[in-house]
Amino acid sequence: MTEAWIGPRVLAHASGVSTDTLRHYERIGLLPGTTRTRAGYRRYPPSAVERVRMIQRALMVGFSLKDLASVLGQRERGLVPCRHVRALVGERLDALEARVLELGMLRDEMRTLLREWDQRLAETPAGQRARLLDMLASTSALHERADRASSRAGLPKKSVRVPRRYAP
Repeated sequence: MTEAWIGPRVLAHASGVSTDTLRHYERIGLLPGTTRTRAGYRRYPPSAVERVRMIQRALMVGFSLKDLASVLGQRERGLVPCRHVRALVGERLDALEARVLELGMLRDEMRTLLREWDQRLAETPAGQRARLLDMLASTSALHERADRASSRAGLPKKSVRVPRRYAP
């Protein structure tokens, strides 16, 4: 074995992950080329640093480990998964854009709620409960506005699933 091969601690430090993460990546086939010394210690090729960094970036853009293992497996078998990779990232972007829209609507709802709470607090005498949290139960107007905004954005209505033990 040559001096260029690196140990798990060096690889973990260089790529910003834990040694447990490296073992997990190796187990699921994302980190091929790992060898063992006579004493059983793992050794990685220097290219493993870039491979782990690529895995981390792929996870950041929304790939699951399963998707990534599938795509990398295809690539290593000589197939060309580029269009599939592009489609996966396109799906992740669509989901992200929908989530950003939902978060914007939530922000607007929270602003409205804070204005209503400020008004309630201004009308509530000092020392008395304003029952702000109780207002959350009766904010059907907020839900209706959110549903209207969702339908304008082409999003499905959000249904709230109440666990059986809390259902009336």
